[in-house]
Parts: sequence; C-alpha cells; structure tokens
Amino acid sequence: MKANELRRAFTDYFTARGHVATPSASLIPHDSTLLFVNSGMVPFKPYFVGDEQPPSSRAVSIQKCVRAGGKHNDLDEVGRTQRHLTFFEMMGNFSFGDYFKELAIPMAWEFVTEVLGLDAERLWVTVHLTDDEAEEIWATDVGVPRERIQRLDEDNWWRMADTGPNGPSSEIFWDKGPRYGPDGGPANPEADERYVEIWNLVFMQFETDESGESRSLPKPSIDTGAGLERILSVLQGKDSVFEIDEMASLIETAEAVTGRRLGDDELTDLALRVLAEHARTMTLLISDGVFPSNEDRGYVLRRIMRRAVRYAYLLGVEDLVTPRLVDAVVEIMGDAYPELRENHQFVRGVVEREEKRFRETLRTGSQLLDAELARLGRAAELPGSVVFQLHDTYGFPLEVTEEIVAERGGTIDRTGFDTAMAAQRQRAKAAAKFGSAGDDTTDYGAIAAERGTTEFVGRDVFDTSATVVAAVPAGIVLDRTPFYAESGGQIGDTGSLEWAEGAAAVIDTTYGAPGLILHRVAEGTELPAEGTEVRASIDIDRRNAIRRNHTATHLVHHALRAVLGDHVKQQGSLVGPDRLRFDFSHYEGLTPDQIAAVESMVNAEILANPPARHFETTMDHARELGAVAFFGDKYGDIVRVLEAGPHSIELCGGTHVKALGDIGAFKIVSEGSIGSNIRRIEAVTGMAPIERLRRQEARLAAVAEQLGVADDDIESGLERRLADLKALRRELDDARRAAAVDAADDYAAAAVDGVVVARVGDLTRDDLRDLAVAIRDRAGIRAVVLGAAPAAGGVALVSAATPDGGLDAGELIADASKLVKGGGGRNPELSVAGGKDPEQLDAALDAARAAAGI
Repeated sequence: MKANELRRAFTDYFTARGHVATPSASLIPHDSTLLFVNSGMVPFKPYFVGDEQPPSSRAVSIQKCVRAGGKHNDLDEVGRTQRHLTFFEMMGNFSFGDYFKELAIPMAWEFVTEVLGLDAERLWVTVHLTDDEAEEIWATDVGVPRERIQRLDEDNWWRMADTGPNGPSSEIFWDKGPRYGPDGGPANPEADERYVEIWNLVFMQFETDESGESRSLPKPSIDTGAGLERILSVLQGKDSVFEIDEMASLIETAEAVTGRRLGDDELTDLALRVLAEHARTMTLLISDGVFPSNEDRGYVLRRIMRRAVRYAYLLGVEDLVTPRLVDAVVEIMGDAYPELRENHQFVRGVVEREEKRFRETLRTGSQLLDAELARLGRAAELPGSVVFQLHDTYGFPLEVTEEIVAERGGTIDRTGFDTAMAAQRQRAKAAAKFGSAGDDTTDYGAIAAERGTTEFVGRDVFDTSATVVAAVPAGIVLDRTPFYAESGGQIGDTGSLEWAEGAAAVIDTTYGAPGLILHRVAEGTELPAEGTEVRASIDIDRRNAIRRNHTATHLVHHALRAVLGDHVKQQGSLVGPDRLRFDFSHYEGLTPDQIAAVESMVNAEILANPPARHFETTMDHARELGAVAFFGDKYGDIVRVLEAGPHSIELCGGTHVKALGDIGAFKIVSEGSIGSNIRRIEAVTGMAPIERLRRQEARLAAVAEQLGVADDDIESGLERRLADLKALRRELDDARRAAAVDAADDYAAAAVDGVVVARVGDLTRDDLRDLAVAIRDRAGIRAVVLGAAPAAGGVALVSAATPDGGLDAGELIADASKLVKGGGGRNPELSVAGGKDPEQLDAALDAARAAAGI
C-alpha cells in the first residue's frame, strides 16, 4: 500500500462510519502557544476544551504537522537517524462527546488488521496502569491475548497542559521481529527498536483544575494519532522512513540534483536524506504562508532551508537545488494537498531567492570559518567573537557554524557569542535601528532619521520625477514615489526607475523602516548615486488589476456578513494582480447557494457602479462613521477610510478603484478551511472571470465532442454512457461467474482427498473468491485454496471449506499468508488474504497443502 492509497483507505474507513472528512488545517496554528501545528488534534483543540461547538460529533483528518523549534525540535537529528522527520502527516479519527473506548478500540483494531492486513499476532497493545476498562475491551471485545496487553505509567497518560483535559491513552505496537531486539513487548526499554508504535488512542475523560483536582468530563472524547509515515514503513516492509514510496522518490530527486548516489559515502547519505526530508517541510510551510525570516516560525523555516542548501554545498553542488526539490514535492504530494499545485510557482520563487542569498553567504562566511579553523586546529574551541562576526557581518547562522565546527571535532564559545549578541542588541535598541528581514543589515532607521521618510504620491500619480536618497544593495530609496509598498495584504508595486546614465527594474516595493519606502531591484543591478534625479514609473496595468482585487475584498467582506451573519470577520487577506484571497471567521463550509449569493451580491454592487470614495480622516471620526478595521493593519490618529458604495465602509490604506464598475466581473474560484472556524475564499476580477468562462466552455465543448452530443445535451449524453457502462459491467460480471462455474469442474476433478490447492491466472480477488466457492460447492470437495498474483501487484489467497469437511479455511492459509508477507481473515468457511511478495506464492501454496495434510 502506497501513501495515497493509505490516505484514501483511512479516510474512507472512518467516513463510512459516520465521521466527517476534514481537510488538513494550515501548518500555521490559530494557537499563540505553538509555532506550528504539531499534531492531528491541534485544529480541533477549541472543541476539546469547550471553547467552540464542533460542527459534527465525529471527524476524520490527515493533518500536516511540523515539529522543529521549541521543545518539539528534531531538526538536528534529521538525516542522521532512520525515523526523525520535521514534517509528517498524522491520521486521526475524533469523537467530540460521541463514542468512547467501547467503539474507538474495536475500530482501531479492525482498521489495522482487516483494512491494512497487518498480522494480529505481531501486534501488541499498551494501556495505562489504572485503565482496567480499556484492557477489558482489548481482551474481551477485540480478542487480544492478555499476554500481549501491557500496562505503562506516564507513557500512557496524555495531558494538554498542567490544567485542562487529560486522560489515559492506549497504543498499538508492531513487532518488527527478533532481529531488531529482545522480546518482552513495548514495555521493555531495551526493545524500542523492535516494537514500533503505529496507533495512539487518547481517552479524554478528565479535567484538572489549578488546584490539581480532577473530575470526570460529562462528555468524554477520543483523539487518535496514527503517523502515516510510520505505518507506511510497516506496510512496505521498510526499516527507514526514507525508504517509503514518497520519500524514496524525493531521495531520487535529491540524487538527480546533486549527481550523487545513496551509498556513495556517509556524508552523501546524510546530505541526500536531509535534502529529501527538508524539501517537504519547506514546500508545505511556504505554501501555507510561512516566509523565511529571522523571527519565530519564519526563522525555523530559514534554518531548515539553509541546512538543506548547506549540505548540497558540502557535496560541491553549484547549481540551485531547492527549486527542483519543490517541483518534486508538488508532483508527489499535489494530489493529497491540491494547494501545492496552486502555490507552486510562488513557493518556487521563494526558495530560489532564499537559496541564492544564502549561497553567497556560504561562500564568504565559509572562507573566514575555514581559515580560523585551520589556524586553531582540530578539536579546538572557536572563539565567541569569531562566531559573532560570522553571524553579524556575514549572516552566517549560529547553528550552521556550530554544526560545521562539530563535524571537525571542535566546539564554539557559546558564552562569548551570547555576550557579543547582547551588546549588539543594546546598540541596535539605542540607535532605534529598523533592519529588514534576511541578510540585509542596512540601517534604514538611520536613513529615515537623517533624510526623512518617503512621500507616497501614487494614489493618483503613476509616473513622477524623484531624487535618490539612498542606494543600498537591496534597492533604492527615493524622496517621493508612486510605488505602493507592501502592507495591509496588498503586495508591492513593480515598475522601473530611469536616469540619465541607466535604468533599473523594480521587482518589489517594501518598507525599509516605518515611512521609508524601499524599491527593491534584482541582485547585481547597477545603482544610481545618491542625489540622482530619476523617473519613477509603476506598472499601471498591474496596479489597476491590484486595485480591482483590493476594492473587491471589501465588497466580499460586506457580502459574507450579509449572507452568513455578523459573526464573520476578516482574518487576513492577500491582494495581488491575478487574484484576491480573503480569510474570515466562520464555523462551517459555505454551501453552493451561499457562494452564489455572495457572488451575486458583489456583482450587483459592481453593476450599480456607485463611486468608491477613499479619504483621510481622524480615527475618532472613522469610528463615528462605523468604519470596520481590516485584519493585520496598524492605525494611527489619522486613517484612510474606503467607502466602497453605499454598504461597505472600512479602514484601509491600500489603493482602490474610483467607482465599483471599474472592478469588472467578479467570480469566486475556491472556498475552504484553513483552520478551526477559519475559512478562505479566493476570487478573480476584471477579465479573469471571462477568461475562466471561456476555458470552461472550451472544456465542455471538448467533452460534448467526445460524447457525440451537442453542448446542451452533455448531461443526458453522459447519463447514457454511464448506463451503457453499467450494463457492460453487469455482462462482464455474468461472464466471469459463468467462466468460474465452467472452470470449477476442471479444478474439482484434480482434487486430492477432497482438497484442491492451485495457482490460477490473473484474477482479481473477487473473481478468485467466486471461483473458490464454485469449486467448494462441487460434490466430494472438502476444501479449496487458490492463489493468484494479479497484474496490479501483490498476492491474493482465498480459502473455502465445507462446514462438515473437517478443515478450517482460515487455518489453511494462516502460514501461507505470512510467507507472502501479508495477512487476512480467519473465517472457518471462507477466508481471504493478501500479500506483498508474489515470488513466494508457490511456497505459500505448498504450506497450504501441508496444512490440509495432502
């Protein structure tokens, strides 16, 4: 079973049992205590603690998780061990006061043994020391032998924090076999390599208050955690998470981009594993909105990216590696997480820029570090002053320095580094320095203090003369500009700067310091001297597209509140030239009718074409007008207000259309969840909806042509084709059953002592079962065992026995199924088993003959 098959099997199993399939939440949690979502239950925390009412009492999800930074930091171990990951997927089924242990335990066992086909005899269970109820369910209801149920203490007690919900847990372990360690079950501390936890059931049944007193919860709940990668390693018979299908594909990509092969040497193996693992983490984090920076989660992302790049650098790889790794992640995981395909080019651009900057840092910093280490010799302590110089002057991360020095047997003077850092922070604070993120150490605060802030004239002026105030490696600062700097969800302008001796393309516009606008240019651009007169021109078509989308976000906000209720509040936005993204609070997905109502309301406002008035006023006056503040913006005493028609009035410092009719057509293209009670709408405006309509019409025309009908008759044409297909399938099933009946006589004639054991051709498991039953029903037949190796892969075994024949169908294939590395049912009259090793099929059938005594 491969990764996508496991994701589908898990979700299908629990949705068939009343669970609502919940898409993975963003890796950015709506929980200030966490850097990243690090477990499957995090998005559901408001339901478990009672802050919010869940939309359903049962849920199933496959949650993206990252553990890197803070107390959950496996970063330095990744690549050095066979199991550590920073990004992983946690499968979980959840009950919010619905079922409890009596159902959670049997469902877990049924999925593991029957759906996944794991051998029950190699599974162990642990429960808490005090949890008699769970042990009894495992032993009596499920049938796990009590000698394979062990009791643990703290390892089987879960708590969210010192106070709040908590309770016992129960885990399922897979026994990898004696060559991995001593026996004794998972309770044996010496056997942790042998017994692998694959399933964790948390029974939230108590609540502890600040005094330490615990009480039973009125509605106990279930939180399940089943690591997808760990289960895949068991299903695929791999000792390392780097060998499972998706990771193995990423290893192959890492080999391709580095020109090295796994097994070449120890450093190469480590580097390839780091590249493959970190590729997933960086791609998923950036796609979910984390941007590499020097703070919080952005800093963790930067560390991960730079660690990957450094290992490629150590292998002598001069070409960029991260863009191709991102391409591979999107290709491999895009079906499971469609947002990866949508954000592909954005993510690729982010990693490309980050890698280019860091490679320059590595080149300059490595020269200094190598020289210093050569001077000191091996196993020496690198002075804190040198570590600080690498960090402060060259942007060399402390962790990279520490890792390089450790690889050469040395250490760093951490105390000396911390002292130098503290002094630098004090100097920065005294100078009121505003540095930008990344490796740009320009003192923009000093520029603003000495030469003044930038006058923004770009609300009505798109082309103007200006004077260069400062030219720094990252870009150019002007005294006045028509370029809008990124803020409030609206991206920065692009365009050009021209002067007598040259020109520069502006690729982005940001704030270097408050009020100081930085026109960012491409690396290597020839910069004008300070005092140079330039012509600053923005990309007008791009700005107009951004304005249309920005004003439309305000109409969307009003329409959502009108359709869904006043509880809707903006939680974030992104306004670009190609689309708008609007995040808002709401407790459930929008229905098609609600989406249509929002679209209709926005388009009606646009068609009415009232003016959009954008003006400055005091904050107090804005409040009197009823203006709504937008998420993420900071406001002073003087604010800008946007009246977008007669119904929407909100604070906003962005750029907007003059009349709503300028927006053009409006179309919502997606709506979904990005977290607990947070929804996201993406939409397009202007000509984009028309272009989208043309593409859809072209696709419909192509479908109609394939069906051989007119465009207006597609539905009826498709219904006819589906009916024909259904009839053909019925005919095929009838033919297969007839063939099985015909073949049954031939197999029955070859019976030995009333038993038939045979290998048959390429039959599906269902066809194999039908044939086995047909043979069993022939006179004189006591039992049948049939084996096949379907073209789709794997092994199928079917055993059928008569009630009075003296043989048990399950026992006949018990040993056989193990030989083909599989497992299956234990029904005495009809058992079906699957396996992964078709080369052992003949040996498995011999084992079945031995079990039958023939």
